[in-house]
Amino acid sequence: MNAQLDTALAETDASLDVDAEIAGSRLLPTADELRRAVPLDPALEARIHRQRDAIRDVLAGRDERLLVVIGPCSIHDRDSALDYAGRLAELNAQLGDVLLPVMRVYVEKPRTTVGWKGLAYDPHLDGSDDMAEGLYQTRRLMRDITALGLPIACELLQPMLVDYIEDLLGWAAVGARTTESQVHREMVSALGLPVGFKNATSGDIGVAVDAMGASRHGHRYPGLDAHGRPALLTSKGNPDTQLVLRGGQRGPNFDAASVERARGALLEGGLDGSIMVDCSHANSGKDPARQPAVLDDVLRQRLAGQRALTGVMLESHILSGKQKLGGELRYGVSVTDGCLGWEESAALLTRAAQQLRQGVSAGERLSACATN
Repeated sequence: MNAQLDTALAETDASLDVDAEIAGSRLLPTADELRRAVPLDPALEARIHRQRDAIRDVLAGRDERLLVVIGPCSIHDRDSALDYAGRLAELNAQLGDVLLPVMRVYVEKPRTTVGWKGLAYDPHLDGSDDMAEGLYQTRRLMRDITALGLPIACELLQPMLVDYIEDLLGWAAVGARTTESQVHREMVSALGLPVGFKNATSGDIGVAVDAMGASRHGHRYPGLDAHGRPALLTSKGNPDTQLVLRGGQRGPNFDAASVERARGALLEGGLDGSIMVDCSHANSGKDPARQPAVLDDVLRQRLAGQRALTGVMLESHILSGKQKLGGELRYGVSVTDGCLGWEESAALLTRAAQQLRQGVSAGERLSACATN
């Protein structure tokens, strides 16, 4: 961690009184302190704003590219994350005419009960929960990936962590377990970037549609300012949201009928019909090998004229599968949900780009025939 920041935390931490009901307490840097320790230069800041605008254009239908949020289920190792980012950036140079790749840099993981909560919480993977170091590593890694030219995506799980990384993100997600949370809807209403709300774990899309409507309005709510002080915050509302279909307890919801029902629900709620399909989770039965079939179905719908489908999400890493924490870890293998390997992922995106290009060409030919 940054030495100056580390020293400041150590000095203040010593003066803390620990509440009798709290087993321990360690100070964290404020968002302002961490941003100064890992700053963005003006050129990189401008690039991130352009990336956000490009994603907004896709969601609004002004840009016909397909948004592809792809990358590891979770980030646990800096080297493999940068390795993956370099490969995706190189592939983007070949496919960027029809796809808009955004790298998953997920550093928080929601747990059904207990387990490893992600890089931001436990960067040493040993239960020591050195969150000050985790936040520092997270911000530095996100900045370095963005410097390669890639927009990055993250699930926003703990609202208190948002200000540490918000300025680095091109797109963000609110997960199935938190979409119904008023706190998360207020949080999204203050963000200046596109956000996807996932349907509930049950498969219900109504809570996500409600979340989109709520977050588009301004709110007043308690929170922390950049200096870590309690404050009453006022948001303007966020118009750049989309529905993310991830399946649920009743099964997948990426098929044409489910997508059309979702589009209808959005329009009935007075919302833009922008939909992303999460090719993993319940849509693939948690089997990463089934993600390509889900993507193929989405592409068929797009080519058949379903313009509400503006994006997809895929879980992918250097090598396929997953591994348990503990002992020596294999390089480039997920420590949470199973992922597609890079070779298969690259081939999948290349094939998707070819299909989309052919679809555009066919559409142009039909348009020319109609004109003549």
